[in-house]
Amino acid sequence: MNRNIKFLDCTFRDGGYYNAWDFPMDVIEQYLTAMSAINVNVVELGFRTIKNNGFKGATAYTTDDFLRNLNIPSSLSISVMVNAAELISDAPIEQALSFLFPESAAKSPVSIVRIACHYHEFFEVLPAAEWLKSLGFYVGFNLMQVSERSIDDLEKISLAASQSAIDVLYFADSLGNLQLADVERIIAVLSSHWKGELGIHAHDNLGMALQNSLFAMEKGATWIDSTVTGMGRGPGNVKTEYLALEMSYAKVQGCNVIPLMSLITRYFKPMQQQHSWGTNAYYYLAGKYGIHPTYVQTMLADFRFSDEDIIAVLEHLKDGAGRIFNPNTLDMARHFSSSEPGGSWAPKSMLQNRDVLLLGTGPGVMAHRLALERYIRQQKPIVIAMNAQSHITPELIDLRVACHPIRLLTDSLLLSKQPQPLITPVALLSPDILRELSGNTLLDYGLVISKDSYLFNDTYCEVPNSLVLSYALAICSSGMANRIFMAGFDGFAADDPRNIEIDTLLHDYSQQRLAVELVAVTPTRYKLNKKSIYSNTL
Repeated sequence: MNRNIKFLDCTFRDGGYYNAWDFPMDVIEQYLTAMSAINVNVVELGFRTIKNNGFKGATAYTTDDFLRNLNIPSSLSISVMVNAAELISDAPIEQALSFLFPESAAKSPVSIVRIACHYHEFFEVLPAAEWLKSLGFYVGFNLMQVSERSIDDLEKISLAASQSAIDVLYFADSLGNLQLADVERIIAVLSSHWKGELGIHAHDNLGMALQNSLFAMEKGATWIDSTVTGMGRGPGNVKTEYLALEMSYAKVQGCNVIPLMSLITRYFKPMQQQHSWGTNAYYYLAGKYGIHPTYVQTMLADFRFSDEDIIAVLEHLKDGAGRIFNPNTLDMARHFSSSEPGGSWAPKSMLQNRDVLLLGTGPGVMAHRLALERYIRQQKPIVIAMNAQSHITPELIDLRVACHPIRLLTDSLLLSKQPQPLITPVALLSPDILRELSGNTLLDYGLVISKDSYLFNDTYCEVPNSLVLSYALAICSSGMANRIFMAGFDGFAADDPRNIEIDTLLHDYSQQRLAVELVAVTPTRYKLNKKSIYSNTL
């Protein structure tokens, strides 16, 4: 393994997304000591940014004044990163750089500047390298989402870099989906014209970050990134402590991990338990599909996304829509939009003047199954199960209801095995779902999502969201049902925002002229009229 390796730790830069780059000064000091002890060469302490929206801590800006207040071991070089997007504006690049770097490298504690850029930004920000070099900085360019670039694209990057003032050319596995063969191919293509130093910034979606980094070193990369405990957005990065041990074992660098392990135990591990960075099955799947890991990170932090929802969204995004994170794309995946109602089935044909027992997916259905089944046999309501809920004896369920085309991607196989007719907006279903459900009887009740709107027509409805509960209630209103008894709507923990979402839905529905009376008959945390399924007076 090449002994001329530059070992770069970027924990406070990459990990600052979790705490707005607001790290305690004593932690930063101990961290610098620990990095020196494991022979890290470069510490990238944070960003340099022009933006000042909302509070961010010191390592979001990493000013020279801040750095001068630190006891930086002489063995460490200090790096900062700039996002290329901040240099591309109507103003000249030099103007932004002059603001970000008011001092030359000879006067500044910073000696290395890295610019993070996408392919389309790379060529536009190349003049920044020459400007920074003129001030004495060592300059790196980090090409993000390298797995999405063709060989031709990488050759163009290699040629442009070879004619520039760049010192080190990095490739970043932003989607975490590179395999060893990909790493070898990328290094070979980038080296076709570029003869300078190469670096790798690996993400750990597939659990390959350490392997990819070590393999890149074998194939000629001389700059390697890592973070303590892998701290970084989503699945995180190569773990500094692992990489240090590997490099020590290979006799590339010496290693005293005791100061670092003490800091991990005291500070980083509790923080990791709070914020949950690190790979898991969702990040692994996102890596396989080439989906930006921020989609997974955002969904995991939002209680409204169930396990089924996350899988369904990833299935929806796998055909290319998820390569660049866009919160609007995620919102559309959860609450799809539609403008054509469709619909050919009228709920009145089955529900008019009938009591409806609506079965949710909460544990209350299983807990009170015998009482529910007794009620069904004696009172004979129309029983509608939401999605693939299956705790009640199948012959006692009259209908099923499902409406979200993304959720149906994961539920269609289960629903295809259920004997009941399925109420669903057929016009919104993909050919794959329709094929899966080809053996089912589909009752086509149309659905339009329209903010703040409730409209219950004979064969379609307009509701403000895509939740199956909204759709089910609209069906009952359109069908002119007598009452709706609700079982299995347990609700969530007291501080879960989904409780507020459902309570708002139920309140808004109850204010509509055609709203049907709602009664919860199993335990619920929602603000509903409540009765007991064990009583004979329902």
